[in-house]
Amino acid sequence: MTDQTHLFLHKDSTAVEPVRPTKENPSFGLHRLSDALSGWLLSLPLTLVLFFFLVLPIAMIVVVSFWGATEFSIYPAFQFDNYEFLLTSPVTYQVFFNTIKYALITWALTLAIGFTVAYFLAFHVRTLTWQIVLFLLCTIPFWTSNIIRMISWIPFLGRNGIANSTLISMGVIDEPLDWLLFSDFSVILAFVHLYTLFMVVPIFNTMMRIDKSLIEAAYDNGASGLQTLTNVIIPLTKPGIMIGSIFVVTLVMGDFITVRFMSGSQSANVGRLISNDIALLQYPSAAATAVILLITVLLVISILLRFVDIRKEL
Repeated sequence: MTDQTHLFLHKDSTAVEPVRPTKENPSFGLHRLSDALSGWLLSLPLTLVLFFFLVLPIAMIVVVSFWGATEFSIYPAFQFDNYEFLLTSPVTYQVFFNTIKYALITWALTLAIGFTVAYFLAFHVRTLTWQIVLFLLCTIPFWTSNIIRMISWIPFLGRNGIANSTLISMGVIDEPLDWLLFSDFSVILAFVHLYTLFMVVPIFNTMMRIDKSLIEAAYDNGASGLQTLTNVIIPLTKPGIMIGSIFVVTLVMGDFITVRFMSGSQSANVGRLISNDIALLQYPSAAATAVILLITVLLVISILLRFVDIRKEL
C-alpha cells in the first residue's frame, strides 16, 4: 500500500473509499467556478462579435428611428413623428401588403418545388454519388451573382423576347404578352428562381435523416403512397420545411433590388421604401420603417415556429 492511493486504513488494515470532493468541500466550489469561468471565456469572442455586428447596429437603428430630420440634416431627438407618419399613411399599408403578398406566393411556390426536388433526390435517387451530383446541379445557378441571374430574365420575358417570339411562332398568341415582364408575375418568377434552393437544402437534409424502415413499415401495413407521404414523410420533414420557410420569407421581405428591376419600378415593397428614404437622406424615416419590418418578420417567424419546435425536432 502506497501514499499515492490516498486511502485511510482501519485497525484491521482494510481499505476504505478515498475522500472525494463534496459541496461542503472547498475544492468542489473552486472546481465549479473554474468550469463556469472557462465556459464564459470560450463564449466571449462570439458574444463580442454578435454584440458589435448584430445587437449594436439594431440598437442604433432603433435609436435613430426616433430622431428628427429636415431636408438637409438630421438631429437627435426623442419623438414619434416617424412612426406616426408611417402608421397613418395609406402608402405604408399598400407597401406592406405587397411585401407580404410577394412573400406568401413565393413561399408557396418554392415549397412545392423544393419539396418535390428534395423528395426525388432523397427517395428516388438510390446511389449517394448521383444524389451528390444532382444536388450540385441545383447549386449551379448560385455560382453567379443574384443580380446577373435576375437580369437574365429580362431578355427572355421582354416584349420581343424569347418567350413571346416562341409563343407567336407556335401560334399560341397573336401579339406579345405585356404582363410577362415589369409586372408582379416577373417579380415572383425571379424570387422563385433566386430562393428555391433555400427551400430544397433544409428539406433534403431532413428527408435524408428519415429511417427508411419507417416507410417500409408503412407499406407493409397497407398504406398507399399518398398515405405514407402525408402520415410519415411530411410530419418527419416539418423541421426542414420550417427552416426553409424562414429563409425564404425573410429573404423575400428584405429584398428590394428584385422588385425594382423586375417590376420596372412600377411596384414597391418595404425594402424599396427604405432604399428610397436612404437615397433622400431621410435616415430616421428609413430606420423607423426598418424597425417595423423587423417586428413584422419576427412575428412571421414566431408564427412559423409555433407549428414545430425546431430545437426539439433536430
